[in-house]
Amino acid sequence: MTIRQPVPLGLTVNGRDHHVATDPTRRLSDVLRRDLGLTGTKSGCDAGDCGACTVLIDGAPVCACLTPAAQAVGRRVETVEALAAAPETAALQDAFLRHGAAQCGICTPGMLMAATALIRRTPHPTRAEAEAALGGVLCRCTGYAKIIDAVCNVHPGPTPEMPQAGAAVGARLPRLDGADKVTGAERFGADHLPEGALVVRAIRSPHPAARFVFSDLDGFARRTGLMVFTAADIPGENRFGVIPPFADQPALAETEARLRGEAIALVAGPRAAIEAADLSAFPVSWEILDPVTDPAQAQGARPVLAERPDNVLTRGRVVRGDAATGIADAEHVVTGETSTAFVEHAYIEPEAGAAWMEGETLCIRACTQAPVMDRDDVAKLLALPVERVRILPSGTGGGFGSKLDVSLQPLIGLVALKTGRPAVMTYTRRESMQSTTKRHPARMTASIGCDAGGRITAMEFDGTFDTGAYASWGPTVANRVPVHASGPYFTPTYRAETIALHTNNPIGGAFRGFGVPQAAILQETLYDDLAEKAGIDRLEFRRINALRDGQPTVCGQSLGGVGIGACLDALSVEWVRAVAEAESFNATAGRMRRGVGVASCWYGCGNTALPNPSTMRVGLTPSGRVVLHQGATDIGQGSNTVIPQICADALGLPLAAFDLIGPDTALTPDGGKTSASRQTYVSGKAAMLAGQALRAQVLALTNRAPDAALLLSGAILTVRDSAGETTLDLARLPVAEGYALVAEESYDPPTAPLDADGQGAPYAVYGYGAQLAEVEVDTVLGTTRVLRIVAAHDLGRVINPLLAEGQIEGGIAQGLGLALMEEYLPGRTENLHDYLIPTTGDMPEIRSILLEVPDPEGPMGAKGLGEHALIPTAPAILNAIRHATGARIRQLPALPHRVLAAMWEAGR
Repeated sequence: MTIRQPVPLGLTVNGRDHHVATDPTRRLSDVLRRDLGLTGTKSGCDAGDCGACTVLIDGAPVCACLTPAAQAVGRRVETVEALAAAPETAALQDAFLRHGAAQCGICTPGMLMAATALIRRTPHPTRAEAEAALGGVLCRCTGYAKIIDAVCNVHPGPTPEMPQAGAAVGARLPRLDGADKVTGAERFGADHLPEGALVVRAIRSPHPAARFVFSDLDGFARRTGLMVFTAADIPGENRFGVIPPFADQPALAETEARLRGEAIALVAGPRAAIEAADLSAFPVSWEILDPVTDPAQAQGARPVLAERPDNVLTRGRVVRGDAATGIADAEHVVTGETSTAFVEHAYIEPEAGAAWMEGETLCIRACTQAPVMDRDDVAKLLALPVERVRILPSGTGGGFGSKLDVSLQPLIGLVALKTGRPAVMTYTRRESMQSTTKRHPARMTASIGCDAGGRITAMEFDGTFDTGAYASWGPTVANRVPVHASGPYFTPTYRAETIALHTNNPIGGAFRGFGVPQAAILQETLYDDLAEKAGIDRLEFRRINALRDGQPTVCGQSLGGVGIGACLDALSVEWVRAVAEAESFNATAGRMRRGVGVASCWYGCGNTALPNPSTMRVGLTPSGRVVLHQGATDIGQGSNTVIPQICADALGLPLAAFDLIGPDTALTPDGGKTSASRQTYVSGKAAMLAGQALRAQVLALTNRAPDAALLLSGAILTVRDSAGETTLDLARLPVAEGYALVAEESYDPPTAPLDADGQGAPYAVYGYGAQLAEVEVDTVLGTTRVLRIVAAHDLGRVINPLLAEGQIEGGIAQGLGLALMEEYLPGRTENLHDYLIPTTGDMPEIRSILLEVPDPEGPMGAKGLGEHALIPTAPAILNAIRHATGARIRQLPALPHRVLAAMWEAGR
């Protein structure tokens, strides 16, 4: 590689002059972050695709990752760190907080900088102007609605007050950890740069299936000045996996690579040596194998893994009654098939982290959704007792399921352990997309029957899921889908069977819904066909069949707090309006056609019929602060706010009295993984129990009634009931581990194992939702524009309306991408300009309807929401396309050529 000599450059950044000696062609983003320590400027792609690195140069927004440092000489550079100093931009930051515009926070600095340029020239922009100005900055979490709201309403609004004791739950409260997100102070995986750290790079397979041998590794190390690590250097068992009985993935492949992008070796060294080395000359020889790429051909093909010679990972099954007879006897029957593609998580933060030794303890700070699972996998791989591994999660710039699996944690851990020096690693965007998990592609067929009155009599479902080279969450997908494939409807006879198959394709893992969105696409589109056959309005057909309290599910489980009927009822007025408007528009339109679709969802919160505990600890310090040890990782969904809200009301003290100790395997109990819409329900229930337990201690010490009020003033805790009051001086109580009083409680949902026919109690709590989509289709080009979505979701108890709306809007954005544009093709869409996700210009108007049908098991009646918000979106859009054009989309995404082909097939 050509290394340019450093030259002195003078930069004016945030009003201060800086002098750096560097390669003048070096990325400005790199100079800002590493030389000047301004890590608020984020880096998500190094290609100008995501906009996270947006800064202002002479007032104009630019991508700092595409700007050579020399181009900034003599010009005025502004970064997010400067915004708080000026009233107009401080007001913008405040608007982002008030409106809930930041979720994970990785895109927030870029959004703020682009918005700053806009409001300086247009102080009161329209939504269209804001959407255009922010169109170059991608967000995967929010769906953009709250961001646009904030930019269009920058004028100072009322600062939300912290709720009083007993009023935290239900408060429309900005996120408690939001300030660092809007100032750029939140530290993500790539923002922790220990002094003298070794930089780690992975050598990866360019082939989906190949054996390999190394040659002169020592010679390569001498020539480059780098250290080389291979699987032979891993001291423990070179095998990890999120489900221990299925663990099958090596941290570094040993002799065979099973997917494109799989890591086979590491190199580590000083940054200058890494950047100077030609890693394409790494001494490895390849024997290319015939890859298994088609799941339909996987059984009987060359084994991807020797331990599974038939390439079958697992199967799932739920059977209730005689579905075949139910289909045969039905008055109306529909049959269909659907296939879906690999879908990339496309979080804006690529995997990144740092590892270092503190005495005998290996410390790892990295983006993750599951710190305790990371700890356990790293310990096993590196042959360490778990108490010698500490995981300190960084801010996580989006996860959506993929950051449940370890990625670079064992790699940087290996280097730090072997060398005793800190090690840092950041995946390139290509590495991230090549090597990490995807939504499982599915090929599904189903038949559904109903009687003359439109009531479902039976359903049969078969699904094949491509789990790729390794297991990851394939067993969860295969088992969760049969439980959910009926949708939230009473289905008296039922058979659903799934199979997860290995290929040399990308690994199929967890992605917001664990296979349920794929199944819902087929089931909900067939419901439209069945409603048409029965001559019943499509919304009314769903209302007729909606599951009700006490009716058995397809697993034979009787549920309470079933909210799907309320969700469908909430759409009734909008449904009548939207259908009438579409019919009126189509009566006079030419090539443009409008349609309306509806779809429902249900989703079990937590693990499927398996233990799923969370533990929370809360204590009162001698100085009078309430400290919540909350190990539930917040990846943008809001657990750092919602769980304290629940705990505060359970304890009976105001939220303002709370301090939070976030996830850290050395400081917080295990809050479980952030997935499966479990944190509000499971960790929230544990926090509620811990708050109640601490309250019980206080009442016992003061001999006061259960309804007593607690008042905290410094170290003095006053407990008052109708009979009088008692004060406790916390500073005078015995102290244990820093607390005058402390409580720790666990909660594990009461589920029951499934039998051979899938009968049992797979989840204790389900959430429900229904969405209405209005679309406009260009019948000449085949393009689809989503105009509006109305989303009715039953949350049981709405803990925080502001954050709940943000979850719904973000889920809809991902569902829209699943329906219309997202398709990961290995070797072709390994960046964010070939792989498309929705931008500001793709998003429709969204109206959220938050419903409360309390669940008897949830904390204060609450249910989960995270996954539910995505599930109905794609089928509602597909049903709207069919309503507009007659096109039945059988292969997703509904790209224009597929829409046109389906229209031709329908004779339109």
